[in-house]
Amino acid sequence: MPRKAQTGSLADTHAAPGGTAAVDRALTLLAAFRAGDTVLTLAELAERTQLYKSTALRLLASLAHAGLVQRQDNGTDRAGWVLGPEVARLHGLYAASFSLDRVVMPVLQALMRATGESAAYHVLRGEGPEQVRLCLYRVDSPQPIRDFIKAGDVLSATRGTGARVLQAFATTRAGLATSDRRLLAGIRERGFFAANGDRLAGVTGISAPVFHADGRIAAAVTLTMPTHRYDDRHVPPVLAAARQLSGQVGAP
Repeated sequence: MPRKAQTGSLADTHAAPGGTAAVDRALTLLAAFRAGDTVLTLAELAERTQLYKSTALRLLASLAHAGLVQRQDNGTDRAGWVLGPEVARLHGLYAASFSLDRVVMPVLQALMRATGESAAYHVLRGEGPEQVRLCLYRVDSPQPIRDFIKAGDVLSATRGTGARVLQAFATTRAGLATSDRRLLAGIRERGFFAANGDRLAGVTGISAPVFHADGRIAAAVTLTMPTHRYDDRHVPPVLAAARQLSGQVGAP
């Protein structure tokens, strides 16, 4: 019998509470495929999942039986495993049933409940000088003193914490002044931006980026409040909300 590894596999160290170990391990094999991968050898899959090759091979046989992976033998040293057609079928079903508001709104509602402040989800629309920031979703604070942005409102693409975060992680930042470049570089380093009066006097915002699964910027989660109610303790919930949404918002 092979000796038990001193370090557990990824599935063992991130096991689903109440789940099944074999399923957790099989799913780590699917998760091992990354953007740009075409075929992965057994050795690569074992390395990425920290599974024994023999264990990985048995799990791959089950995944292949379900159509989730396929064995590819192209006669080269890159022979190995590829994702199977069942993955494409499931993606089609997911895309057809995907509703962005069902993903985003519960997160914004939880953020508002945790902080008592207004939470929003902003995206960029358009290009160049015509570019704007759209408030796609919004959950209002129950407090009577608050800003009154609504879902569907068009805002500046260059002012406000949501705009700054979106610009900081955009692929192109041509034509910016040196001071703006420094500001955006600081946002990328910190991973969020908090500011008072950047768009509207007396209003403080905290924004964090939401990313597509491939790493591109998708949106900004923004918490807004009157400046006198600002609290540094609101930053972690904003970051947590943005992380929760990242990777989930890329379906059409």
